[in-house]
Amino acid sequence: MTLSKLGQYLRGTTFSFLAASILIGCSLYPDENTDPAKNNKVTFRQDALDCAQSYPESGSGTHVKQRIGCMNLKGWH
Repeated sequence: MTLSKLGQYLRGTTFSFLAASILIGCSLYPDENTDPAKNNKVTFRQDALDCAQSYPESGSGTHVKQRIGCMNLKGWH
């Protein structure tokens, strides 16, 4: 395998891994509330903004886990 083909293979593999990670990560974000009265877009948006303000974006990505935990505490699963 030449160096050029190895580089293309690594770029393709890395891109595929990142794309899969993003898709899996997005599917883990809670989108349904256990309380039927709160299970609507307006309440979801309000709770998501509240969690986003409580846990601002960090370079390491830990804010995503913190926001998901915040949404879980608000009844979103």
